[in-house]
Amino acid sequence: VQLQASGGGLVQAGDSLRLSCAASGRSFSSYAMGWFRQAPGKEREFVAALNRSGVGKYYADSVKGRFSISRDNAETTVSLHMNSLKPEDTAVYYCAAVSRPSYTGIYSSRRSYDYWGQGTLVTVSS
Repeated sequence: VQLQASGGGLVQAGDSLRLSCAASGRSFSSYAMGWFRQAPGKEREFVAALNRSGVGKYYADSVKGRFSISRDNAETTVSLHMNSLKPEDTAVYYCAAVSRPSYTGIYSSRRSYDYWGQGTLVTVSS
């Protein structure tokens, strides 16, 4: 599967932004999806993930209550709705995908993911 992330930009603290990840390839519904981010000088960290059906979701504590992840299997996209943005949310955001036929859960470890998009930059000014 190939992933293309988009929607990043420069916003002010308190604003909202919606990131999208378009997937191409077969059987999008067989992939669990996730969003990660990497700030300058820091390691890539988990943000949010959901399982193949989209029913199961999991968030990093730092974004819980502010961010929402969703997927549209018909459109083969996964979105990250970000509200109440803070300067510390500034990072390059990456979408990722993994397919394990025997597991229908959620993956929060970056090492679990096999496919990565190119990243989209989100800058939040104070």
